[in-house]
Amino acid sequence: MDIIIWIGAAITLAGFGAIVWSLVAVVRLRRLGLDDAQMRARLARVVPLNIGALMLSMLGLMMVVVGLILS
Repeated sequence: MDIIIWIGAAITLAGFGAIVWSLVAVVRLRRLGLDDAQMRARLARVVPLNIGALMLSMLGLMMVVVGLILS
């Protein structure tokens, strides 16, 4: 069951990296000083990636917990 824990940890780290990337992307957009319509259009592209990253991290953490329970 150790393999499930390590795979889950890797998936969690990948999701966390994507969350950090989306945070950096939003900070860059805010620094551009765009008007409201342009900001909303660009943020609309980042939000689905952020949600997907959160789901990926959740899946990885669930794998870690299942691996720990089965160990």
